[in-house]
Amino acid sequence: MSLHNLKPAAGSTKNGKRIARGEGSGKGGTSTRGHKGAKSRSGYSRKIGFEGGQMPLQRRVPKFGFTNINRKEYVGINLDKLQELVDNGRITDTVTMDVLVENRLARKNELVKILGRGELKAKLNITVHKFTATAKAAIEAAGGEAVTL
Repeated sequence: MSLHNLKPAAGSTKNGKRIARGEGSGKGGTSTRGHKGAKSRSGYSRKIGFEGGQMPLQRRVPKFGFTNINRKEYVGINLDKLQELVDNGRITDTVTMDVLVENRLARKNELVKILGRGELKAKLNITVHKFTATAKAAIEAAGGEAVTL
């Protein structure tokens, strides 16, 4: 080791631009911000959707429609999905919310509705929030029972 190959320890020095540290630095004066305008000021942050003073798109387009604050969203699970889980050995004879959460078909606070797509061969006792008429008929035809929570 000699003087010509000495280096500071890794991470001990910064080599970023030292902005606004005098004219001699080459980054003084306007401090790389250009002249005047909002972008040159301290504390400036562009608002989301700002279009340079032009009326922003989200304010140009009229409000539309109606949102029902009392709407209940159900997670739909079809009969063919349940049959697939039976075939894979994931469920045996009872299907409750805990079983659905365990198999990632729903989350624990969600409302679940069983839909009638596909066919169900297994005899299942299903306990969820709602059933379609076709799903209920298919479950009972297979010898199972549909219980509403």
